[in-house]
Amino acid sequence: MKVTFLKSLLLAGLAASCFNVNAHRAWIVPQETQLSGENRWVSFDAAVSNDIFVSNYNPGRFTGVKVNEPDGSATQVENMHKGKYRHVFDLALKQQGTYKIFMETSGLYAQWKENGKPKWYPGRGEAFSMAEFEKRVPKKADDLNISQYARRMETFVTLGAPTNKTLKPTNKGLELVAITHPNELYAGEEAQFKFLIDGKPAVGAEITAIQEGTRFRDAQEEIKSKSNDEGIVTLKWNGAGRYFLEAEYEDSQAKAPAMVRNGTYIAVLEVLPD
Repeated sequence: MKVTFLKSLLLAGLAASCFNVNAHRAWIVPQETQLSGENRWVSFDAAVSNDIFVSNYNPGRFTGVKVNEPDGSATQVENMHKGKYRHVFDLALKQQGTYKIFMETSGLYAQWKENGKPKWYPGRGEAFSMAEFEKRVPKKADDLNISQYARRMETFVTLGAPTNKTLKPTNKGLELVAITHPNELYAGEEAQFKFLIDGKPAVGAEITAIQEGTRFRDAQEEIKSKSNDEGIVTLKWNGAGRYFLEAEYEDSQAKAPAMVRNGTYIAVLEVLPD
């Protein structure tokens, strides 16, 4: 489950590089994750960057951001603005409970050779289409490899008491199931999450969590772990602050014509002091 050239191209397929590509990471950061009162607003930054939560590479494309309200219904962000290095937008919190803010994509990726030259579909920044896949990808070709992929990016905001309806899995792609609520994370406590791949435990998923402030440290101080036979991972935080969490998974349980199934999951989480 290491980052390969193939994976780099796959990751570029979600909203034109809105996922980890080589050293660059994409993220959606809420300015607050836990609020009280009524009819509150939260602002967000979103970008693709070299440093965690520092907008210094490109703004990516975040116009596909979705929101689930605490009752499970869909709503939209407001005031979306694209700058030179980041997107900014707002979300009105009209219901009490936990909101999920996310992006997702899935499809097939093909790589082959034609007259000795590498070919692939979809191309960098190109959205997957089954019709285009069937039209452009040959049935037989030199070094033909087809992967089934799913990418998901999430963050969570709670108004009032945390709720769980928005945390239910869709059973599609690589997903986080919150054993510890994502808006109830504390520096002195371990957190447990369960990872699913298409609704079943993602055994051996590789998880990396990085605390904000890497620009001011000599090392990234990554927290690394791997999910157990039930897909569960336990994390102990390096301290309070915001964290970039990434999970990667790959196996051979793909649906034809794919030969490999892989998933990437990204979340931005806030860990509060003890």
